Amino acid sequence: MYNVCLRMVGNAADAEDLLQNSFIDVFRKLHSFRYEAAIGAWMKRIVVNNCINFLRKRKVHFQELEDRHTNIIEEPSFHSTELDVKPIHEAIQQLPDGYRVVLSLYLLEGYDHKEISEILNVSESTSKSQYSRARRRLKEILKRQDYGDVSSINKR
Repeated sequence: MYNVCLRMVGNAADAEDLLQNSFIDVFRKLHSFRYEAAIGAWMKRIVVNNCINFLRKRKVHFQELEDRHTNIIEEPSFHSTELDVKPIHEAIQQLPDGYRVVLSLYLLEGYDHKEISEILNVSESTSKSQYSRARRRLKEILKRQDYGDVSSINKR
């Protein structure tokens, strides 16, 4: 849960505070748990929601797109088992909040764009475009850091 917070807010102290507040919320809301999903998934949802609320307070802005921009080109998946994840993690932390949140929710936490749009209260096309832009920016950052061939870093 800490890693979820850290990936979403990009700051260790804020992540620790959010995690602590999330566990307080879990215990306060335990009576409302309906056993419809695993308790871990329910807790993760509380953590994600708290992170999003925190970022909203910091004024994370998502750019809405006009309808003509809704077609996002799908690219082949990236398959490699020999990645050094530290430079990638550091590059993700350099992304703007909006990009980092969507990338984390989609790529790392496994939410689909419909779920992300509901969580963030944005359109599905905005979620897709933020993810696409985040991937593009991530590639640029990794190229600048001389990470090597990043042309194959694509959708999960």
